[in-house]
Amino acid sequence: MNRIRTWKRLGIFAVLGLMLSWVISCSPANSPDTAAESSEVEFWTMQLQPQFTDYFNERIAEFETQNPGITVRWVDVPWGDMQSKILTAASAGTAPDVVNLNPDFAAQLAGRNAWLTLDDRIPEATRQQYLPNIWEANTLNGETFGIPWYLTTRLTIYNQELMQQAGVESPPSTYEELAEVARQVHETTGKYAFFATFVPTDSADVLQSFTQMGVPLLDQDGMAAFDNPEGRAVFQYWTDLYQEGLLPREALTQGHRRGIELYQTGETAILTSGPQFLKTIEANAPAIAQQTAIAPEISGSTGKKGVAVMNVVIPRSTDNPDAAVDFALFITNGANQLEFAKAADVLPSTTEALEDSYFTDAANAATTLEQARALSAVQMQEAEVLLPPHEDIKELQQIVYDNLQAAMLGDKTVDEAVTDAATEWNER
Repeated sequence: MNRIRTWKRLGIFAVLGLMLSWVISCSPANSPDTAAESSEVEFWTMQLQPQFTDYFNERIAEFETQNPGITVRWVDVPWGDMQSKILTAASAGTAPDVVNLNPDFAAQLAGRNAWLTLDDRIPEATRQQYLPNIWEANTLNGETFGIPWYLTTRLTIYNQELMQQAGVESPPSTYEELAEVARQVHETTGKYAFFATFVPTDSADVLQSFTQMGVPLLDQDGMAAFDNPEGRAVFQYWTDLYQEGLLPREALTQGHRRGIELYQTGETAILTSGPQFLKTIEANAPAIAQQTAIAPEISGSTGKKGVAVMNVVIPRSTDNPDAAVDFALFITNGANQLEFAKAADVLPSTTEALEDSYFTDAANAATTLEQARALSAVQMQEAEVLLPPHEDIKELQQIVYDNLQAAMLGDKTVDEAVTDAATEWNER
C-alpha cells in the first residue's frame, strides 16, 4: 500500500513539476517580451452553471460596461475536474486569468509560485473590507495568493424527535458531549447519533477536530505536532467511537454525502453540515425537515468554529494582470457577494455584506433556514480556517486518516498509529 501511495505521490509531483516549469518559463518576470496587453479576461468557476448563469452574465455585463475595452469570457468547470483541468491548462500555457478554487489546492500551487502575488496590487483599505481571519486563509509564507469569495460554515442540524426518543434534552456542544449522546442514542433507539467520514479524499472534518480539541497538527517548521498525549487522545476518541459501534461501519468507506442520506432517512440524529443542506433535506425528506432544528457547531476544548473558504486566484502567466485583479475584486466586492450569498445560501467574506439585515435579522417565527442563516453569520465573527496553510495539507489528511483507520480496525494500536503518522509525514 505504501509503495502504491509512493508512486501516486511521484505522479502528483511530476505533474506539479510540469506546472512549476510552466510557471518559471511563462511568468511575466521571465518573459517580458511576451507580456502583451489583452482585452479579454478568462474567468473559471467551479460548477456554478446553470443555476447561477443569469447572476454571472449580469455581473460580467456590468463589469464590461464599467471597463470599456475589456471583455470577460466565463468558463464553468465541473467540481471534480477543476484540479486536473487547471494543471493541464497551466502546463500547456493556456491557464485562465482568474480562477475560482479552494485555499487548500490553491496553496499547493502557491507554494510552487503559480499565482500572482497580490500584496502590492491590493490597497490596504480594500483588504480591510474582508474578514481578517478569512483573508489569512489566502496567504502562504506571509504573501497573499488569493482573494476570499464565498464561505460556508458547519452547524449542528438535529432531529428533535429522535433526540427526544433517546432522552437527550439538548444537542451536544462539545465532542465530549457528542460521545455521550452517541451512546445514549444507540442504546435507546438502535440508531446512530451522527456520521463522520474517514475517507482520505473526502471531508476534512475529522482532521479539523484535532485543532478544535487543542492539538496543533503542524509546528512552525511544518513538522508533525500531534505525536504527544494530546494527539493520542484525539486518535483514541475516534477509535473508541468506532470500535464501540457508535459510528456506522461505512464511515471508513463513504463520504459526507452518505451522512446526509442517513440523516434524511432518520437513521442518524445529528448532521454536522452547512445551512444550505436544509433545503436538500426539505426537498428529499419533508417529514424529517419538520423535526429538524439547528444549534451551533460542535467544537472541542478550544471552542473554535470552522469555515470553508472559496477564493479567486490569478495565475502569474496572465497577460493582463491589472484587468484580472480588477475583475477579481469586482466579483468579490461587498455588493456582489451579498447578492450571490442570497442566491446560493452561502456566506460572504466581506464585513459589510455579512452585517446586512439579511443575515442579522431572524424573527421569532423565522424558518429553520432563516435561523440557520443568522446563526451562521454570528459564528463567522469568530470562525477560522482550522487547517494550517500548508501546500501539502491533503497529503497530511491522507496520512492521518490512513493511520486512524488502521487503529479503528485494530490493525495498529493508537500509539503505533500516531507515531507512524507523524513519522511518515516528517519523512516525506
